[in-house]
Amino acid sequence: MGRKRPAAPWVVMAGALLALLALLRAAQVLKAFDYYSSWKGQQQMYKLDIGWPKIPEYFTGQTFCVAVDSVNGLVYVGQRGDNVPKVLVFSEEGYFLHSWNNTVEMPHGIFVLNTATDSSVWITDVGTGKYGHTVKQYSPLGKLMQILGTPGNAGSSLIPLQFDQPAEIFVEESGDIYVVDGDGGMNNRLLKLSNDYKEIWLAGTNGTGIGQFKIPHSVTLDPFGRVWVADRNNKRIQVFDKVTGEWLGSWSSCFSEDGPYSVRFTANYKYLIVAQLNINRLAILAAPPVGSIGDCVMVNTVQLADETKPHLVDVDMKSGAVYVAEIGAQQVQKYIPLS
Repeated sequence: MGRKRPAAPWVVMAGALLALLALLRAAQVLKAFDYYSSWKGQQQMYKLDIGWPKIPEYFTGQTFCVAVDSVNGLVYVGQRGDNVPKVLVFSEEGYFLHSWNNTVEMPHGIFVLNTATDSSVWITDVGTGKYGHTVKQYSPLGKLMQILGTPGNAGSSLIPLQFDQPAEIFVEESGDIYVVDGDGGMNNRLLKLSNDYKEIWLAGTNGTGIGQFKIPHSVTLDPFGRVWVADRNNKRIQVFDKVTGEWLGSWSSCFSEDGPYSVRFTANYKYLIVAQLNINRLAILAAPPVGSIGDCVMVNTVQLADETKPHLVDVDMKSGAVYVAEIGAQQVQKYIPLS
């Protein structure tokens, strides 16, 4: 028998190249699988801090909103009711510190802004009396510093600073302001204002189409210049470019059972915490990195007790703790991350 000829060099090179490509492809698949599995394989991610607050009896009304001052270790709670203090202030350890009631009628959303020099508390007021339909800035002790809107007067979306039941506010360190307006009124819009309260852009009208809203209920930002809005009655989250207001995408597949009431990122920006009031649940969603919004992936959930009715949440960006304002249970609960 004749000796077997060696393979031609180009055949060897082609085989080696194919093998290398196969290895690279396998590595990519494995990486994607590991990334996806890390979401799907999550066990319990949070546990309830049963010792927060120390004295729950300070909650004397319906607790609609909560905001964390991570710099100073404070937690602000907005509540409603007759003859009750509208804003309660606790330490992050759960001790009640003080309350205030100045020019607050029906708080809906609350946000703490920390700058290099001071802190302030922003509240959206959906009342129909002399203080309602406004967005207001307070000092940490409750001194009124700024009013946006005309107190007591609901306004048309044709006028930027005329609100009708503004639902929530998010303020950047630069002072730029994002307001979702409103909570069932005539307006269904997302408004961006400069730090001197001038309109930069406005997005949204009443409807179900791209960029339209049916009760825009909560707003937050990520580090990649994207604005996330809980479009409550359309059962979706919509995403916009913070510079231009351009629509970037939406998520709806996670909300077939109930629409999103809140949007807040975890301290590491890996997840979104979303309250779903009617099914008493917190949904934990995977946050997409820079680039495409992609599809919604529900990583985990926190099932709350019946009739708890979680309304809005906030996250301590230092400790990662999640605070949940529950209008059914009339309390705020604190959840601690397990890792």
